[in-house]
Amino acid sequence: MLTLKVIREQTDFVIERLAVKGFDAKNIIAEIATLDDERKATQTALDANLAQQNATAKEIGTLMKNGKKDEAEAAKNKVAELKKSSADLEQKLAAAEQKLNEKIVLLPNMPSAQVPAGKTPEDNMIVREGGSKPALHAGAVPHWDLAKKYDIIDFELGNKITGAGFPVYKGKGAKLQRALISFFLDENTAAGYSEVQPPLMVNADSGFGTGNLPDKEGQMYHATVDDFYLIPTAEVPVTNIYRNEILNASDLPIKLTAYTPCFRREAGSYGKDVRGLNRLHQFDKVEIVRFELPENSYAALDGMVAHVENIVKKLELPYRILKLCGGDMSFTSALTFDFEVYSAAQEKWLEVSSVSCFESFQANRLKCRYRTEDKKTQLVHTLNGSSLALPRIVAALLENNQTENGIRIPAALQKYTGFEYV
Repeated sequence: MLTLKVIREQTDFVIERLAVKGFDAKNIIAEIATLDDERKATQTALDANLAQQNATAKEIGTLMKNGKKDEAEAAKNKVAELKKSSADLEQKLAAAEQKLNEKIVLLPNMPSAQVPAGKTPEDNMIVREGGSKPALHAGAVPHWDLAKKYDIIDFELGNKITGAGFPVYKGKGAKLQRALISFFLDENTAAGYSEVQPPLMVNADSGFGTGNLPDKEGQMYHATVDDFYLIPTAEVPVTNIYRNEILNASDLPIKLTAYTPCFRREAGSYGKDVRGLNRLHQFDKVEIVRFELPENSYAALDGMVAHVENIVKKLELPYRILKLCGGDMSFTSALTFDFEVYSAAQEKWLEVSSVSCFESFQANRLKCRYRTEDKKTQLVHTLNGSSLALPRIVAALLENNQTENGIRIPAALQKYTGFEYV
């Protein structure tokens, strides 16, 4: 979340930057200013009350020594009154701080100066494209038909077992999933990311730390008895590894990667754009997460984009990289690059990765800091990216590599699959 210091000291700048995301912050920031003034006044009153309480308490012993029992008794009564007043003020201060925080967490992250203006995905900026769109044979079909033809993904069986959006991968389809996961993890660890295997459920504090709560509460599966949430992405548990931690500057950067299933309710999703693997409630994804010194975070973001691009190239998929405009960015992001691959049979671009820098926005919620050489503490910068999400990668691989005799597996994957064709 944004710091109160930035909100109060750079009010006009914050309002201006959040407008780039299409967020009108004027009214909320005015409420924050009022609540902060109330908080400060209550804190001042409490401090004065406690000072008077302590001074009066010290007088009691002196009065008793000097035989002034009546005055000492009056002082005791005064201290009792001041204690009650202090308790009331402490309660008022806690309520003011809670209300203030409830308002601050409603503000999204400010977009970087690099973010292009715009309101919709159509306004996103194409940074670069790579690869060639394949020319398919006359009988080419979408991946959901290929999945049925070769019996590698069963959508109807998944619907029977659970519901729509929970496919069952079979035979070479299951092995392709496992191959992609291993390939992605190997590419990430070779690039210096340490592999972790986190829990698939998190508590509310973890959801808040990465900005998923309360912003995306309706999109997360909630196990209400234990108040746990199924993770929408490995970003949530992996980033929370360093919640409430103070790191040393020499510890940074920290580079982590993890494979997890991901769970998203995707409430309100329907139509042709969600057919087959295009949008699922459960899917596999490999994530990369970084903790960086503030001065290095945007160079790290460029490095992450180049890393993901290299993986997509090895999969021999036509791709493009988009810099998201303000109106298409997430609540938490300061700058995001999306990767899309071209799905030849569907004749459309499919998003397969988002790579983002959050600056200190997540770190402030996480209370993740580092200690500088002069022993002061500062908030780290956090980044993450999909490296990669499997469903649409699989969709594009199946469609783009289909031939009259089967589906060709890219060379980089063949040592993982153990076969060249489905």
